[in-house]
Formats: sequence, structure tokens, C-alpha cells
Amino acid sequence: MKIMFPKFDKVGMPLLGVAAAALFVLEAKRQLRRRTRPKSERLVENGSVAAAALPALRLLLVPGMYAAAKWANRRNFGLLAWLPGWGRYTLGFLLLDYTNYLWHVLLHKSDLLWRFHNVHHIDLDLDLSSAWRFHIGENIASVPYRSGAVALLGVPAPLVLFYEVIFEGCTAFHHSNLRLPYKVEKQLCKLMVTPRMHGIHHSIVARETNSNFSVIFSGWDRLHQTLRLNVPQHAITIGVPSYRDPAEQHPVRLLRLPFEKQRLWQLPDGTVPEREELQEKHLLLP
Repeated sequence: MKIMFPKFDKVGMPLLGVAAAALFVLEAKRQLRRRTRPKSERLVENGSVAAAALPALRLLLVPGMYAAAKWANRRNFGLLAWLPGWGRYTLGFLLLDYTNYLWHVLLHKSDLLWRFHNVHHIDLDLDLSSAWRFHIGENIASVPYRSGAVALLGVPAPLVLFYEVIFEGCTAFHHSNLRLPYKVEKQLCKLMVTPRMHGIHHSIVARETNSNFSVIFSGWDRLHQTLRLNVPQHAITIGVPSYRDPAEQHPVRLLRLPFEKQRLWQLPDGTVPEREELQEKHLLLP
């Protein structure tokens, strides 16, 4: 199985690095939500989780998806095999993004997969570092799903690498704590996932967490009626209600978390976080 991709590593990865550096500076200058914990502590915690997970992404997931695409391309196999040229690339890009919307929904609906995805959600703040805070088990579990989706679609192999760069860039963008001008973001989220939109997904209110599953294009949430924009950022508490103790954010504990008994969705005092439902779910609030 091929694991070296010169353009991906020499062009795509440096571009992602530049984008991440820019977001790191900008989110410090234009903060969207007030932090609850020291940034330095969270960088160590999230960086430690990422250090285990990112090699699995680069050495297993990316090669696995590329190999699945090459297999399908050689056999003229897949939903899009009949499409010519740019049609295959354009529709392929859209459908790859749709399959990742479905994967994200599955991460929340499956008790087994949630054990791993929960490591991402119990972060008590949300910023750029959260974009790489995924348990290695989640990345490994995504290999058969995402590779299978690539094969069934029959997308061109080069598109897999291009999409992954955009996927990672958008993941970094919408996890960032960057405060965009409200009028700009109000229009931007009609097309793509933005920091305010994804911030709602990380709320301790269950119905808010179970919304806004899209990765790049926000249209998938509109299509499936899982879009929620009507929660002001200052009212959001980031995290999972049953994991509010900063001491539980230690990297070793985070790596062990999927193999421990999962707690009910409630605060330490036993109450379940709720919020009065506002009208116009599709209206982005500041």
C-alpha cells in the first residue's frame, strides 16, 4: 500500500501549517468565547492526544482511502464511475463531504464510537487545538468507513488527497475560537461550517450537541434538519456535562476514557442542562 504522497506532504501539509499558524494568531487577537482554562495546559493535553492520533491519520487513514480509490478506479467501480472528467471530481468532492457528515452523526449515535469521540467533546474550551484532539481509536475506526465510502463512490484517487487537505483546513477553521465579523459569518455559514456554528455543536445542552454535524458544507445539516444557529455564543458552555473536572483532562486519562464506564449526560449535581428553545433555528445569533 502506497504511503508516500509527495504533493500531499510537500504542498498540502505546509499549506495546512501556514493556515493553522494564522488561525492560532488570529484567535488570540479576536477571541470569540471567553476561555475557562489556561491555554498552555490545554495545548499540552490536546497536543499529547494528537501526537498519538495524527500518525494513525497519516499512516493508516490517508493511505487506506487512497488505496481504496485506486482499487475502484482500476476496476471502473463505484457510483461515479460513469461520470466524465470534472463532473466526477466536483460531485465526488460533494459526496465525500456528505459521507463525512454521516460518519459524524454515527459517532454520536453509536454507543461504541461515542466512547472514542467523547474524548474530543469533553474539552472544556474550544479552539484550534481542539481540531486535532481526537482519540487514536477514533482515527483507526474511521479507516474502514471512510475507505469504504471512497470505494463505493469511485472517486478519483488524486481527489482523495485534495479533499483531505481541505477537510483538515476546514476542521481547523471551525474549531478555532476566531471571532469573525458577525455580518460576514452570517452569510458564510449559509455555505460552510463556521466557528459560531460549530461552537453550538460543542455545547453541554444535548440537543445542541446533536446538531451541526457538517464538516465543510453546512448544507448537509440543512438537508437533514440538524442545523441549529440560534444560540448566542456567550450563553454556550463548552464540553460534556458529566466531565467538568479539569483534573480529568490529563492525557493518560483521556487515552483511557473510551475503556471506562461512560457517564450519563448530566451535571455532577444530577441536573440535565437545558435551554429554553428560541425561535428560528436557522438564524445565526452573535
